[in-house]
Amino acid sequence: MNSSAQSPTDPDAQPLAAATPAVISVSPTSGSTAGGTPVTVTGTAFTGATAVRFGATPAPSFTVSSDTQLTATTPPGTGTGTVQVTVTTPIGISNQFVTYTYVTTPAPVLSSVSPTSGPAAGGTTVTLTGTGFTGATAVQFGTTSASFIVNSATQITATAPAGSGTVQVTVTGPGGTSNGQPFTYTTAPVPALTSLTPTSGPTAGGTTVTLTGTGFTGATAVRFGTTSASFTVNSATQITATAPAGSGTVQVTVTGPGGTSNGQPFTYTTAPVPALTSLTPTSGPTTGGTTVTLTGTGLATVGAVRFGATPAASFTVVSDTHITAVAPAGTGTVQVTVTTPGGTSNGISYTYSAAPTLSGVTPNQGPTSGGNTVTLTGTNLTGTTAVTFGATPATSFTVLSPTQITAVVPAGSAGPVTITVTAPGGTSALPSAYFYVSPPVLTGVAPPSGPLSGGNTVTLTGVHLIEATAVRFGTTAASGFTVVSDTQITAVVPVGAAGLADVTVNTAGGTSNPVSYTYLPAPVVTTLIPSQGPVSGGITFTLTGTNLAQTTTVLVGGTPAGFTVVSDSHIVVDALPGAPGTVNVTVTTPGGTSAPKTYTRVGSPGI
Repeated sequence: MNSSAQSPTDPDAQPLAAATPAVISVSPTSGSTAGGTPVTVTGTAFTGATAVRFGATPAPSFTVSSDTQLTATTPPGTGTGTVQVTVTTPIGISNQFVTYTYVTTPAPVLSSVSPTSGPAAGGTTVTLTGTGFTGATAVQFGTTSASFIVNSATQITATAPAGSGTVQVTVTGPGGTSNGQPFTYTTAPVPALTSLTPTSGPTAGGTTVTLTGTGFTGATAVRFGTTSASFTVNSATQITATAPAGSGTVQVTVTGPGGTSNGQPFTYTTAPVPALTSLTPTSGPTTGGTTVTLTGTGLATVGAVRFGATPAASFTVVSDTHITAVAPAGTGTVQVTVTTPGGTSNGISYTYSAAPTLSGVTPNQGPTSGGNTVTLTGTNLTGTTAVTFGATPATSFTVLSPTQITAVVPAGSAGPVTITVTAPGGTSALPSAYFYVSPPVLTGVAPPSGPLSGGNTVTLTGVHLIEATAVRFGTTAASGFTVVSDTQITAVVPVGAAGLADVTVNTAGGTSNPVSYTYLPAPVVTTLIPSQGPVSGGITFTLTGTNLAQTTTVLVGGTPAGFTVVSDSHIVVDALPGAPGTVNVTVTTPGGTSAPKTYTRVGSPGI
């Protein structure tokens, strides 16, 4: 059946299109021989299109947007050259001679865009990086064209048009259209810059500049003029940036998701950069407050002193070579720098030290004369600069570790004192931690003598005896002792040699003065004359021997008798009455008791 003669009553008949398709233009008009370039075809009667051809080759895919527009993907070309673009519908094939040119130039490749977001109002300056940008004919944000400048084959600067949501940024060149990179339109506020500190620096760059303002969250760029700077977003209201090299006065701007801020002026100067040579002291407590002297050159015009990133609590320029600054609170080791119009100095290390703590002292008492060594324990003791007992500095001290110090105790008055340690991190005190003890004083020993064998108990009297740790007879320790009170000690005498021995007492307060104690040998009786006498007594007899001078008792038959010590070798004894017979006579001294001699009582002759 002839399709032009179809019966209007034929149930299988279809309505015919009003006209054959017509192609008016294509965009872009050229692309890579590799194909794959999206081409927008404009014309009429595209509804129901069944094919789009580039020359004789069908497009691998196409989408009809409306009766007047479709988008087709170019097939690969067989070589460079110009081909006719046609559209086929059920009514027919377009026959206008609209062409597309295959070229060997590669399509642009887009690797990144910066920043990746901006305000919906547009106006953001976006840097496109990639390859094949020479001869670029279009930059599009989604389907919206943007104004742009081709800086090089690898860089384009474009101004984002108004938009919304996330769109694909593409570059179109002679070789085709690039891949897309996302750009997001945001409703974030535009950053606002209110101040810079400092406002100048050397032409070589390197100055640390603090930017203050609002809307800094998500900042993507800081520029000094047209030159990007490295930076750190500290908060929504502060950024720290390092000035790049430059000259003259430039505007510093911040770019964020909401756009680019207003500018604040920064002046590049040729003034000399300040230099620091030393700090005194080089450490202090984490709470800050330490006054630090900075020495260097070019300091007369200093406008800022920083401990790390933190400004000094205050500072005073003393001269071109000296500044005093009050350290702010901080931790760890930081670099102290100064900033002048000529730039920012080198850094000198300053260490924040934790405050020391004292927890103990061993031993915790000693003599008022001092001179003894004690061990202090605690924490954070490294770098200790002073140890005091009360208000008196230690004679000397040695820091053994962060937890231990040995100190030589100075002289002091009897009683408790507070020990204080001063370190870079501050001061720590241990109240009433150390006791000065008065030295012991001996006034007497009773009895003042005894046998060579020792074992007898003597009583020592004096003052400050309560802390006694040792009692000595000469160099020999007492066999035992008991502290009765602060004024009295009883001690068991050790074995000794005949003669005088110095008795001393040791306490935490030192060693006492000596008192004399005499070791006596036991008495010896060699003769008793006369060796007999009447039972009625009433006569005397003489004992001869040695070591008799200290005689305390003479026993005749077990009964004490009266006696007179004539010398160390003679005693005259009163003979006691008694029953007839022989009795023993003994002599007792502090040195012991003699061997017995016999005395015979004789009765009267019978009548």
